[in-house]
Amino acid sequence: MAAMPPLKPGQALALWHSVMVASLNRELPDLTARQFALCLHIYQAPPPHTVRGLAATLNMSKPAVTRALDRLEGLDFLRRKPDEADRRSILVQRTVKGSVFLREFADLAAETARKLNDG
Repeated sequence: MAAMPPLKPGQALALWHSVMVASLNRELPDLTARQFALCLHIYQAPPPHTVRGLAATLNMSKPAVTRALDRLEGLDFLRRKPDEADRRSILVQRTVKGSVFLREFADLAAETARKLNDG
């Protein structure tokens, strides 16, 4: 498959807009940009993930990370558990439901990009 040429800024925004609208039409969970970025990072970057490490890596406060994790955990997109090696740390782990959500979102984004490219 040939690589897509780089998007111009207007094209990138049009793609992002189309993906967001399509996700609303599929009734996917409504995540804030912070929640979505945190979720993507947890699934894209190799583990282990801790609240402290996520806050430092993403330049977020620990309370902001905790609030976003609360929402994602409520959706069963991740789970938290104490780190056996350091009881002061909390490990953030992926779940099957979170993997399925991101796979569906990635498929939706790819499908939307193809439609915009073909149209």
